Amino acid sequence: MNFDVIIAGAGSVGVPTAMSLAELGIKPLVIDMHPSPGQGENKHAIGGIRATHSTPGKIRICRRSIEIFSTWEQLFGDNIEWLQGGYVYPVYRPEDEKLLKGLLPAQKQHGLNINWVGQKKIKALIPGINAEGLRGGTVSPDDGSISPLLSINAFYRRALALGVQFRFQETITRIICEKGKIVGVATDKQNYGTQVVIDAAGPFSPELCRTAGVDLPIAPDSHEGAITEPVQPFFHCMVVDIRPAPGSKSYYFYQNKQGQVIFCITPDPPIIGKDKRETSVFLPQVCSRMVRLLPRLKNLRVRRTWRGLYPMTPDGAPLVGWNRNAGGLLHATGMCGQGLMLAPGVAELAARMVVGQTTTEDEMVMAEFSPYRKFEADEALK
Repeated sequence: MNFDVIIAGAGSVGVPTAMSLAELGIKPLVIDMHPSPGQGENKHAIGGIRATHSTPGKIRICRRSIEIFSTWEQLFGDNIEWLQGGYVYPVYRPEDEKLLKGLLPAQKQHGLNINWVGQKKIKALIPGINAEGLRGGTVSPDDGSISPLLSINAFYRRALALGVQFRFQETITRIICEKGKIVGVATDKQNYGTQVVIDAAGPFSPELCRTAGVDLPIAPDSHEGAITEPVQPFFHCMVVDIRPAPGSKSYYFYQNKQGQVIFCITPDPPIIGKDKRETSVFLPQVCSRMVRLLPRLKNLRVRRTWRGLYPMTPDGAPLVGWNRNAGGLLHATGMCGQGLMLAPGVAELAARMVVGQTTTEDEMVMAEFSPYRKFEADEALK
């Protein structure tokens, strides 16, 4: 059985990539080990969608993602719980103020709607925030949040309607190469012929690509998240506190359309590996920080915690580009925990790369995301 394109993974990146290809007239096959779309790391995302980054490629890709998410219900009728609450970075330390203000000129240059505001505005956006030492912060009002599962299922339904085929509960065991070119994939059920494989396997990309003789600079690490009971909405933005603390770097939280507060933390040092068992450390660590910042959260009851994987690259940027040693292998992986927000924009880029319709703007993004870059930069807001 032959296909023009085979996509490895029906997750945050794989499903919209399939949809974008179908919109350009190519009907790929998507293969995933899970029983339905979004059952890998997609369902572990907390739902934040931002173009607030420090590099031009991420800003441009995520601005396009926001366009897609924010207009989806109007265009296609699916409620994906898009909430344009913005992202707010409250600042208490002079070094953080210097960092964020220093990023503003480049962020604005690449079209990001973002500004530094004073304490009064931050207090209005986050009612009850601890005002002691609050210097102000940055606000990017066009950012927002979605439901990861509702959105990926909306993309899945559109992909099906456009003729995309999916094979679930099937695992790709090998990418088949002959004379340096892709000729197909082998799964635990059968073989498929193709000249193009799109690697959207996230934390499993290194093992998958190794079967084609390709080594990728991706190391998964794990992050925990949680969700509370619903309460009357009292703030709408994603709050990001970039101050470090023992055992962690930044943490972030928001209140979704159901009134539930969803939150996550960045462990320091990173927890390398694929262990997704929840820990007893996470809740005391993150909740104490959240309550100090916003005391009115203290009586909320946590309903559930979980742990997911971030496929990390050395510089915190994705790998998007053709492999030079395995002709026909296109990487769309290594999203560094930002796959949900990058995915629609990356998907359209990958589809244009397959059909040879990339733009001048795409060239800049592809250079930033190239699997062959030097990995010397380090994004400030990764």
